[in-house]
Amino acid sequence: MALRTLASLGSLAGKRAIVRADLNVPLRDGVITDDGRVRATLPTLNALIDQGARVVVVSHLGRPDGAPDPAYSLQPVAQRLSELLGAPVAFAQDTVGESAAEAVAALADGDVAVLENLRFNAGETAKDDATRRAFAEQLAALGDVLVSDGFGVVHRKQASVYDLAELLPSAAGFLIEKEVEVLDRLTENPERPYTVVLGGSKVSDKLGVIDHLLPRVDRVLVGGGMLFTFLVALGHPVGSSLLEKDQIETVKGYIARAQELGVELVLPVDAVVAASFSGDADHVVAAADALEDTPFGASGLGLDIGPKTAEQFAELIRSSRTVFWNGPMGVFELAPFAAGTKAVAQALTEVDGLSVVGGGDSAAAVRQLGFSDDAFGHISTGGGASLEFLEGKKLPGLEVLGWAQ
Repeated sequence: MALRTLASLGSLAGKRAIVRADLNVPLRDGVITDDGRVRATLPTLNALIDQGARVVVVSHLGRPDGAPDPAYSLQPVAQRLSELLGAPVAFAQDTVGESAAEAVAALADGDVAVLENLRFNAGETAKDDATRRAFAEQLAALGDVLVSDGFGVVHRKQASVYDLAELLPSAAGFLIEKEVEVLDRLTENPERPYTVVLGGSKVSDKLGVIDHLLPRVDRVLVGGGMLFTFLVALGHPVGSSLLEKDQIETVKGYIARAQELGVELVLPVDAVVAASFSGDADHVVAAADALEDTPFGASGLGLDIGPKTAEQFAELIRSSRTVFWNGPMGVFELAPFAAGTKAVAQALTEVDGLSVVGGGDSAAAVRQLGFSDDAFGHISTGGGASLEFLEGKKLPGLEVLGWAQ
């Protein structure tokens, strides 16, 4: 079945359109440090405004544990949204209470209101179906239709994502529509050569993706903290670097399977090793099979791929027609260990084909390192959701909108 899109809802002029967005942005002292997810909602919101809908935006932010917490208020997000839309945006101090009802009742055609954090209500994430459904029914009373556009939460069976989509006429917004189209291209008939770049701290976070994509890709490049488990699986010492001992046998199996399938599994040839986890720690470059042969010995920590690896990875990425990247190559937040991630990001901007940055830390990294979103084919807004889609899992927030993989 195909995904229901905005067009399926007909004219929305004068109708109350609840938009389930993903406005879960990073905040520092009440200030948004990356507004990428807010900007990603604009095409859908502007389309609804242009139609004359009365737009009610709902989202979560952080993990406030089912009760109001000022640290997780969506008020700064409502202010940023107002700036980006160039129009006033009303803000309700609650989600389904008196303030929300008043804010929605006051909307004229083309107006926008943001309701307070959904997760201030325990019903949003309740495991109990009846509790979750009861909260969804309160939300449904505030709208005539649901436009689901929070891709970052479609893998969650939550009240505003799943139950609300059953209670109201519902469809995907432009963001979810684009995410599904791009991620589907990564699993069905991608242009070749097809390269997957995996990093981040843990192999265990990527097991499903490796499993599902190995038969579909031409090469896999492995960096980040997960590379050390691969090196140990090959018999190399890694000092005090991050290591998942319980995944060593699994990794050995992936190495063997890649060989059987004819998939090129590319591991780093060098790494940046530091005396400690610090931006001003002494550090050197060491060969990947000799990480303990440094002045730091067995206490050294691998914190980035090395320059030879960065160059090799960049060359393989540039020669590909399809690239999916999830997970930084090193501790990019610390300047001495950001070069590998930057090299990979730069190479993705030079791909003659489809380049996809898989959300989460990778999306944060490219922005922090100074790249603009439009330099890439697509930056996913959903780290976990993107991975689960590529694992071939059923995502409740998409299934309820008619999508079937």
